[in-house]
Amino acid sequence: MTYNSRLAQELGLWAQSRGDGHAFHMAAFHAYFAEGENLAQRNILLDITAQAGLDRAEAEMILDTRSFRRAVDDDWQLSREKGVQAVPTFIVNNRSLTGARSYGDLVAFIRNTPGPPVS
Repeated sequence: MTYNSRLAQELGLWAQSRGDGHAFHMAAFHAYFAEGENLAQRNILLDITAQAGLDRAEAEMILDTRSFRRAVDDDWQLSREKGVQAVPTFIVNNRSLTGARSYGDLVAFIRNTPGPPVS
């Protein structure tokens, strides 16, 4: 199933702003891919928030006020400007690689991209 992940993206940016983005994204990834949860459902998102160790009440306020709506809009606009049409898309020095790739493919992409070395 494919669900509208817009609110999950907003909560993800909120978590990221608090330094907890990785924990939230890993919990959301597990909920969606391992548990088959619907990331468009508010209660599911709040459970994910709690599993990531974030404050559930604060997450409810973020959802109610949609205070990260503009930040997600900005990210989507940047994606359109960069020509992103699929996830994941990796962009290094204006070159892109789209789709799930092996570690070796990613290393080769980075090494073979012209420009300053990427560390």
